[in-house]
Amino acid sequence: MYFEILTVGIVAFVVLTVNGYIKPNKFIQDNQDIFMKLKEEDYEFLVKAKYGDGLDADVLFQKRIKNALIIIVLLIFIMLSSLSAVKIVLAIAAGYVSFKMDYTNLKNYYKRHLLIIDSMLPYYLKGLEILIQHYTVPVAIGKSIPDAPEIFRDGLVDMINKINAGDSTVTPYMEFAQTYPVRDSMRMMRLLYRLSLGRQERKQEQLITFSKTISNLQQKARDNRYKERLDKMESKTMSMLVSTGVGVMILLVIQIMNMMSS
Repeated sequence: MYFEILTVGIVAFVVLTVNGYIKPNKFIQDNQDIFMKLKEEDYEFLVKAKYGDGLDADVLFQKRIKNALIIIVLLIFIMLSSLSAVKIVLAIAAGYVSFKMDYTNLKNYYKRHLLIIDSMLPYYLKGLEILIQHYTVPVAIGKSIPDAPEIFRDGLVDMINKINAGDSTVTPYMEFAQTYPVRDSMRMMRLLYRLSLGRQERKQEQLITFSKTISNLQQKARDNRYKERLDKMESKTMSMLVSTGVGVMILLVIQIMNMMSS
């Protein structure tokens, strides 16, 4: 009898949610300040790294919260007949694990594609270097945005807007580096800021330093890509050798068993 009631209750909950009588979205919006504290600092960057501008990070975050709350409510409802403080904590823990799974998947995706994302920055900076030879740093950044990798565009727009609004400190540059925490982004943004402060007579000297640093980053990116390909080739070779070895061993065992049986 308990399972029949439980099934009816779950179906009723789903139906009421689908038809809008239970509104998890409204609950999330009413308590947005609380839920936003759960948002990871690099979440928006990771969403852009995987989906570009195809998905809104805030919408995706709200969906994570909604799914976690539904899991918590359903688990509590399932354990209602023998509910205890321990089981409530377990239900909340299960909801939290569900909430973190999406972030973990994004993090793993970023780690798998880290070399590709990292390699975008030095090539973007190389194009920016050419523009800086003819324009001031803020103007060059503004002109570089249309040709910048899609993942960096929103951050570049925010940075240039703050600079144009009168912020002459290093803050806009550092905020960009923090939003896109790829390899060497902090150091390159500091160099870019110093270049923006340099007097015209020192600009060529600073530009040479900037150019050398970019060239080193490009070389590092090429070396990393070569190492990645080499590691993949070695992994495939080892897999082939192991498969061949196992196949040979199986054939030998079969041959020995045939000899023994005859």
